[in-house]
Amino acid sequence: MSSRKPLADYRFLLTNDDGIDAPGIKVLEEVVRTLSDNIWIVAPDSERSGASHSISLHNPIRVRRCSERSWAVYGTPTDCVLMAYHELMRDERPTFILSGINNGANLGEDVSYSGTCAAAMEGTLLGIRSIALSVVRSLTGTARWDAAQQRLPALLTSLIQSDQWPAGSFLNINFPDALPAEVTGVRVTRQGQRPPGAFSIDARIDARNVPYFWVKIAYPDGEKTPDTDLHAIHENAVSVTPIQLDFTNYEWRGRLQQALDG
Repeated sequence: MSSRKPLADYRFLLTNDDGIDAPGIKVLEEVVRTLSDNIWIVAPDSERSGASHSISLHNPIRVRRCSERSWAVYGTPTDCVLMAYHELMRDERPTFILSGINNGANLGEDVSYSGTCAAAMEGTLLGIRSIALSVVRSLTGTARWDAAQQRLPALLTSLIQSDQWPAGSFLNINFPDALPAEVTGVRVTRQGQRPPGAFSIDARIDARNVPYFWVKIAYPDGEKTPDTDLHAIHENAVSVTPIQLDFTNYEWRGRLQQALDG
């Protein structure tokens, strides 16, 4: 007899960084409802892309109840997880966190900036298994949700019930910009790396002749070694990357100790 916990016994918290009305979180809710009815949604009131793991320390966090188990939070994705855990769900705390589905990639160094991944990080710090989910699209294109919608039920079932889930780690999943029939499979990957230059400053002048600036995104091609998330997406595969929160560079640590002792 299997010792695996039935999916219906999990209490799922859904969040994101695109906002509570974003199409991705609605797709995610639709998918998760095929697995369980025990779903709670706590998401930002509006888009917080690029918020990373920021917390609202200097501003009050306000909450708007949208339905019995759904709240819009005037704060960051990290605020949303903290609000759910410590306040909104304190009597029935989440047992699994799903963040997304993000409208755009979270590959390579994107993880450092991503509010989607940050919500999964915060869940992990609270001891809750967490997954960040994203659909890759071109910067000027429209996200295609069908592949995620088709693949997610089986993928989530396998991952949620897996015994292989070390403490201090979460999963970062990216779906390719492809139709369901074009997806080539699912790969367990590592973070790839793009060359410098993904972000730059676009200087402009407003109608009063005052300068202002936008951060401009233009992703250069990244490494194409076969085990990276960038390569998997390049070949229309779903990328599943295990991310650990321990940032320590252990190899360098040893060399640093030698240098300091020397």
